[in-house]
Amino acid sequence: MLPATARLTRSGDFAHVTRHGRRAGRPRLVVHAVQAGQMTEPTTETSLTRTGSPVRVGFVVSKAVGNSVVRHRVTRRLRHLVADRLGTLAPGSSLVVRALPPAAHASSADLAQDFDAAVRRLKLAVEQ
Repeated sequence: MLPATARLTRSGDFAHVTRHGRRAGRPRLVVHAVQAGQMTEPTTETSLTRTGSPVRVGFVVSKAVGNSVVRHRVTRRLRHLVADRLGTLAPGSSLVVRALPPAAHASSADLAQDFDAAVRRLKLAVEQ
């Protein structure tokens, strides 16, 4: 489970990240990202998290991926793999992970490989 401070929940934040952020597409998912400081639309709820610099992540899994059972399984897998990698992402970044239809039949390892490749392409990985 992602901590509450790591969740992207407001629809305006989702829209800002997907419209104004950079994106990296992979066969099973697309990662949209906005670096710290690029979130220019302050909201009372999220202004504190921007100064505290946690990574915030949201997920989009449409009906094109499958029925509700499949969509929830894909979301759980993505949430689990992102939670394991929160410490390796650039502080203050906001990400939206959008699952594509091939994600329905992908293993967790395949999803992790695609996510890691997208993060490297977006240069969001922090050296440990």
